[in-house]
Amino acid sequence: MDNIDLQKKTWLDLIVEWRVEHISKRELTLLLAFVVGMLAAIAAFVLHSLIHFIQELLSDNFLNTHFNWYYLVFPVLGILLTMLFVRYVVRDNISHGITRILYAISTRQGRLAAHNMWSSVAASAITIGFGGSVGAEAPIVLTGSAIGSNLARVFRLDSKTVFMLIGCGASAAIAGIFKAPIAGLVFTIEVLMVDLTMASLLPMLISCVTATCFTYVLSGDASLFQFPQNEAWPVNRVPANAMLGVACGLISLYFIRLMTFCEGIYGRMARHPYLKWLVGGVVLSTLIFLFPSLYGEGYASINVLLSGKTEAEWSQVMSHSPFAGHYELLIVYIALVVMTKAIATASTNGGGGCGGTFAPSLFIGAFGGFLFARIWNYYGIGVYAPENNFALLGMAGVMSGVMHAPLTGVFLIAELTGGYHMFIPLLIVSTISYLTIYIFEPHSIYGMRLAKEGKLITHHTDHAVLTLMSLDTVIERDCSAVDPDMPLSKLIHKISRSRVSVLPVVDAGNHLLGEIDMLKLRHIIFRTELYHRFQVRQLMSDPPATLNVNDPMEKTMKAFDKTNAQQLPVVDIDNVLIGYVSRSHVYSLYRKMVADMSTD
Repeated sequence: MDNIDLQKKTWLDLIVEWRVEHISKRELTLLLAFVVGMLAAIAAFVLHSLIHFIQELLSDNFLNTHFNWYYLVFPVLGILLTMLFVRYVVRDNISHGITRILYAISTRQGRLAAHNMWSSVAASAITIGFGGSVGAEAPIVLTGSAIGSNLARVFRLDSKTVFMLIGCGASAAIAGIFKAPIAGLVFTIEVLMVDLTMASLLPMLISCVTATCFTYVLSGDASLFQFPQNEAWPVNRVPANAMLGVACGLISLYFIRLMTFCEGIYGRMARHPYLKWLVGGVVLSTLIFLFPSLYGEGYASINVLLSGKTEAEWSQVMSHSPFAGHYELLIVYIALVVMTKAIATASTNGGGGCGGTFAPSLFIGAFGGFLFARIWNYYGIGVYAPENNFALLGMAGVMSGVMHAPLTGVFLIAELTGGYHMFIPLLIVSTISYLTIYIFEPHSIYGMRLAKEGKLITHHTDHAVLTLMSLDTVIERDCSAVDPDMPLSKLIHKISRSRVSVLPVVDAGNHLLGEIDMLKLRHIIFRTELYHRFQVRQLMSDPPATLNVNDPMEKTMKAFDKTNAQQLPVVDIDNVLIGYVSRSHVYSLYRKMVADMSTD
């Protein structure tokens, strides 16, 4: 008999059983954190290798002319190939990677599809390699998080551990891409809203350090950006830093609002994918032809601004554009690039491409910071503001504003460039940028879509628990309904067999008409002479409140608090009765989830 049972079990079942007997959940979590960090680093290396391979394959010897006509072709072709790949191979939506992670955490118990472990890598490599004006970071964050999610599911770990390993994957992805372990850790806390407890700190640190070390092994110790540290930061630049923070906040707001507007336009073309591709491709390729700095991630242009010292060196960002050779138009070119980057990014993704807004926020920050310094110095507003320093500070400021993650902006830029002597101005610019945009937009570019639907997890425990709870899971569907024409005599018989104090009244189509509250019938329930004089429709009353099956739990809790009811009916959009929700059941589940989240 034991042999028969053993044969029915899969090899995975046997591994899980062995793990339960020999390895504690804590030990397994730490081991998986290491594995997640290693795999995330490998995925990041593979993605960047693919991007560079495609770019070198396409750009071989085609940059020798003054105007690069291939800019009008390659981005359109890249978006088309990506769209076909997603449509016919992946067959699932893989855009907005970080938003999808937030959605999975808040509504799907951290379940990310297995294909997310590779599909975003392939799709974004094609998009960016062919010149799409997006970043590779969000796809890798989704890849790392999917690795953590699926490993946790393989070993059948609880939802809390799943969330933790998703955080490990996300932090490892950022740490691996940028060789910035602290930034990876802080990113997960600020953007993905993973609570920092002793239970989550060590696994995420292991993932970050592992990913960083593997990245050094795979790609060497060269920094992504080259920033010359040639002077100390003087305190008399505080006013300029503060004003730059305000400017970065406003640029971040412009970027978010314009991105949202453009995505709305492409969203209205959802039923016509090839029209989306044509419009997005034409807009993108035209912008890249006019402003070649928008081609791909744009990191080469950022390095020009960070490492340049003279007008001639900075003017290299205008190479192969209609502005090339006109040094006097550099400030005009920089301003136009800042204004059009959001359109290029939205057109890439809206047209069918795949990529994130991480790199675009760094890009527009560098260009915006440089532009601010040039204007500041041209008009002699205050003490001299070094253009490359302010380009660096702008990167942190805009990223902090767009992502609502000031600490991530500070540590990422400091670790990326080794610019730790700029730590104080980084803090000033990032903090003021965040405070500025928060006045107008309380959510990051990743969370604003979910926040509108009430599905965004935050560090507020009460709100987080309500977001994680689902109304569908607490509905009691086996409720005994009555007909509006039923006489009181039969109703009394129905009541005697019921275990609840409220009976719904429905018509033949199960539409909710009202309810019978037994407490309101106490004055006639024992008067038998009235049993044939009354019908249910004469005795029913309107429910204190009605819940919709798609209502968030926060609205459900407010309905109970406002009405003080013990039970409330749940209906669909057509007012068809789904079931009832018990106040005691909801509060019991709420207390349990609060206790689980508070457990370290």
